[in-house]
Amino acid sequence: MSVAEERIDRLTELARDAARAGEADLARQYVRRARRIAERNRIALPRRFKRFTCDRCDAYLVPGRNARVRTRDGHVVVTCGCGGHARYPYRRPDSDDAV
Repeated sequence: MSVAEERIDRLTELARDAARAGEADLARQYVRRARRIAERNRIALPRRFKRFTCDRCDAYLVPGRNARVRTRDGHVVVTCGCGGHARYPYRRPDSDDAV
């Protein structure tokens, strides 16, 4: 694991803790810094980071606090407080598998 990846992981943890503590501006700074490090080093952000951040306002999303999560037919819709939407596909289990 490179230094940049370690730094991004640490910033993700800090953003999550700050968002849960109610410090949205501090969490937003951590998210922006992590994205900047990934851009400079040309590395992909972890899936967990992408799923819990808003692309529109860089907020760290906490479901129930500043994000709304809804399931639709074949995808999950995450709506940020700023109005930004993110859609992620999921596969429903077949009815034969439930038996």
